[in-house]
Amino acid sequence: MSSVSRRPALTPRHLTRTAERLSFLYLERCTIHRDANALTAQDAEGTTHIPSATIGALLLGPGTRITHQAMSVLGETGAAVCWVGEHGVRYYASGRALSRSSALMEAQARQWANPRNRLAVARQMYRMRFPDEDPAGLTRQELLGREGRRVKDCYRAQAARTGVPWRGRRYVPGDFTGGDAVNQAITAAAQCMYGIAHAVVTSLGCSPALGFVHSGHELSFVLDIADLYKTEIGIPLAFDVAAHDEEDVGPRTRRALRDRINETALLNRCVDDVKRLLLPDAASATSPGDDRDVVTLQTDGGHNIASGVNYDGPDHYDDYGDTLW
Repeated sequence: MSSVSRRPALTPRHLTRTAERLSFLYLERCTIHRDANALTAQDAEGTTHIPSATIGALLLGPGTRITHQAMSVLGETGAAVCWVGEHGVRYYASGRALSRSSALMEAQARQWANPRNRLAVARQMYRMRFPDEDPAGLTRQELLGREGRRVKDCYRAQAARTGVPWRGRRYVPGDFTGGDAVNQAITAAAQCMYGIAHAVVTSLGCSPALGFVHSGHELSFVLDIADLYKTEIGIPLAFDVAAHDEEDVGPRTRRALRDRINETALLNRCVDDVKRLLLPDAASATSPGDDRDVVTLQTDGGHNIASGVNYDGPDHYDDYGDTLW
């Protein structure tokens, strides 16, 4: 294996765009290492090579060990890393953003900092989830009330469709098996969706904490984005899994969710949705220049000027300049 110090750092042009990646990869009972810019997963059956730049989120199940070099390449490629226990998914790490531009982060901060804009984004999120309703003019309390009713209606409709008995949402943190099969499936699907949403949010350079519906948590925006697909994908899939069999609900839900995400091209849609929410006036969801390393300096009047220049004299460049790493 080549030395990490002798390999050039990956640039944005070397990386697979978020929308084109595998939604998530689940590994268990193996040792994960690095070979060049690939991951290796070694278990009793041998060694498997995995292109690291194609992973959106890596879920590490029971019995996994991962080396420092493997974590290093995952960080370079912008992949998210989640440790998965038998009681659900917990998000413990993330890679650097695939986009070197701060445009989306700055747009998110502007929208979040203005109370009127923040409410407008929350209304747009509701409109995306329930396109047959117009949330214009609704207060936050009214939005929450309508969302709650729609989710309850979704639970009842899916129970009627699949024939799975529904006694209400029951989940105690830390006690995954305490609920019935359908509640376990709902929890597993939701937690996987949180990991995937976090992978998209961080890879786009956004802040996971600045939410528009959720607030006060380091993952508020992640919860916002994951909820966009709750009633369309997460809940129906959970009822399908529970209706098929009550055994091994967690693993079967993850596999079914992975397949559904690929079938619906959800990662591509999720990327476009985040950009559309934060930059509603952008001409295209995939604007050019997202993969450029550009650093500017802020000056008066809200203008940006070139960095690496000593502005005490005309066109005199600093000795040190600006270094990106």
